[in-house]
Order: sequence, then structure tokens, then C-alpha cells
Amino acid sequence: MSAVIQFHQLTTELIRLLENTDVDRDDKIAKVEELLNQRETLIEEIKPPYTPEELEKGKEVTLLNTKLDQLLKREKGAVQRDIKDLQNKKESNTKYVNPYQSLSTDGMFYDRRK
Repeated sequence: MSAVIQFHQLTTELIRLLENTDVDRDDKIAKVEELLNQRETLIEEIKPPYTPEELEKGKEVTLLNTKLDQLLKREKGAVQRDIKDLQNKKESNTKYVNPYQSLSTDGMFYDRRK
């Protein structure tokens, strides 16, 4: 099997994996990293001349790559949102536990009279 066809199969598998919302996110991220590494090694193996079938698969891959980019950006955004939410919860929890810890001393008045 040629590298172009294997690359196409890996791309479709990546898209299916990212569209599946039932999988645990940590497992999904690990599998995505593994598939992306496999794709990276296959890219180095893709060299001309191409057969007509490989040309057709190559055109499909370019279309699939745009969809894959969108799905990866969506997944990245979800992870970033969760991290930000976790930081906000952590910050609000520490403010609740010790509300006077982060008092500002900007408005302090110092009287130097004797």
C-alpha cells in the first residue's frame, strides 16, 4: 500500500476520532498524538511520481485536512476553556477560604504628625 493511501486512511481515522464525543478526552488526545506522529512519518515517505489513484486520494486529503484543522482547533479550544474554568474555580475557592489575603494597600494614609 502506498504512503498516500495510508496517509488518507490515517486522516479519515483522525477525523472519526475527533468527531466521536463518547471517548474519554485524555484517551482521545493520546490517540490523536499517536496518529499525528504516524502521519508525520508518512509525509516524509510521500514522493512522486504518483499514480492516478494516489492523485485522487491526495486531493481528498487536502479537503480532509481543512476539516481536520477545524476539529483540532475545536478540541484545543475546549481544553483551553476547561483550563481557564479550573483556574477561575481555584482562584474563587482561595478567595472564599481566605478573603483578606489579597487586600490592596494602595489607599493607605500615613500620618507623619508628631
